[in-house]
Amino acid sequence: MKFVSEYRDPKAAGQLAQAIRRKVTRSWTIMEICGGQTHTIVKSGLEELLPKEVTLVHGPGCPVCVTPIELIDKAVAIAERPDVMFCSFGDMLRVPGSSRSLFDAKAGGGDVRIVYSPLDALKLAKANPAKQVVFFAVGFETTAPANAMSVWQADHDGVRNFSLLISHVLVPPAMEALLSSENCLVQGFLAAGHVCTIMGYEEYFPIAERYKVPIVVTGFEPLDILEGVLMIVDQLESRRHEVENQYSRAVRREGNRPAQQRIAEVFEIAPRQWRGLGEIPASGFRLRERFRKYDADLRFPASGEPAEESPDCISGLILQGLKKPHECAAFGVKCTPENPLGAPMVSSEGACAAYYHYGRRQERENTRAELPVA
Repeated sequence: MKFVSEYRDPKAAGQLAQAIRRKVTRSWTIMEICGGQTHTIVKSGLEELLPKEVTLVHGPGCPVCVTPIELIDKAVAIAERPDVMFCSFGDMLRVPGSSRSLFDAKAGGGDVRIVYSPLDALKLAKANPAKQVVFFAVGFETTAPANAMSVWQADHDGVRNFSLLISHVLVPPAMEALLSSENCLVQGFLAAGHVCTIMGYEEYFPIAERYKVPIVVTGFEPLDILEGVLMIVDQLESRRHEVENQYSRAVRREGNRPAQQRIAEVFEIAPRQWRGLGEIPASGFRLRERFRKYDADLRFPASGEPAEESPDCISGLILQGLKKPHECAAFGVKCTPENPLGAPMVSSEGACAAYYHYGRRQERENTRAELPVA
């Protein structure tokens, strides 16, 4: 069943939900990797359309959310320097470090700029030669081509007051880390369509085979996700574990080769720390030796006390699909978008933000209302 012209048609959504109900015979747990998919699921109420046998859990597919707290602290320290112009996408500003955020640094007088592209930051570096311009390069494979291009262009143009603070992470190693955990609940994955637009999906074949888990590359509209769930359920019920592409209108098996070539020219694979997940081998990018002079992590050596997460935040469990936001005791009480304890409450792709903004906080409020009065 393919829907080409309208991806939010309620009638088609009902047809897909009915098809899933007819197909399912037992309980299955499916994880959507991407935070954008999580927001579509919660905003559109897709979980309410699915049969009770199908459980959707939310994965570590929000790059803002998995940026380690130590790197947030370093970003704040760099942004507070008088010789620095610190550039970032807007949803990083309220992400809490161990004590302060980039928004706090800006409020305290730091020159923190919201930009829409790393090339905007490069333009600022050219226009402000007396300043060190640092761009917070956060993201999955999707944003890597633009970040690679900014460094390549800076090198080509001889710009020396530009650098990246890098927190680039990769999806397949995170999936393997989850599947390797003894606590893993996931039986099928909805893979992130935008990542596969860049990288293709050939690297998912060995994962599906090794862990006997179906993987479906899925888009971001409600019908995309419902069709992806149907494809996963069909595989699970048939005891198959294949890689399929629901998002064929945007994703090719080989991905975007020119973008991959630019990434490979500028970046190399490295281990990365993930907030809530710890270090995952070969799960991120760092600059190759030729471009290492543009690494803000080396340009501004670390200092300060080791960072610590809030003991009330369970974002690590949420990012692993072991808990949902409304199961957190702090959700909507101690932790709100105005005063977040963790990144998932403030990121535009965070699961906690989705639950809060689209009404799922009522589940938490209803739970409190049902508690007996002492």
